Amino acid sequence: MPTPPPSNSSRLVQGVRLHHPDRISRARREARSAQEIERLADTFKLMGDQNRLRLLMALRGGEMCVCDLAAFIGITESAVSHQLRRLRDARLVRSRRDGQVLFYRLDDDCVVELMTIAEGHLHALHHHRTSDTAAEAQR
Repeated sequence: MPTPPPSNSSRLVQGVRLHHPDRISRARREARSAQEIERLADTFKLMGDQNRLRLLMALRGGEMCVCDLAAFIGITESAVSHQLRRLRDARLVRSRRDGQVLFYRLDDDCVVELMTIAEGHLHALHHHRTSDTAAEAQR
């Protein structure tokens, strides 16, 4: 498909239309390294699994042992341990041993903040959709 001719406010650079070069420059200055992007994506992938997210959300209330987490989520202790190992490797949770019992807790408050921000976003989306539906119903 041919590139459309540039408008008065844009120009072509290497066949790509540029409208706001200052914004592109800012985005490039603020861009993260490929390694940082990969680590962020991996973190969101880990948190994107429903069982791992349930584990993280359960741990917001404080430390829990593997057997209690398994009972809460309804999966085997082995499956919980596997998921917690992945979360621990990503430094989202940390563990401590008390005899034969292994307890887990969130690694830091940033994990709670990530979940709280995501929940706030969902609530805002729901409110926005509800407002849009109500406005359409009045028309």
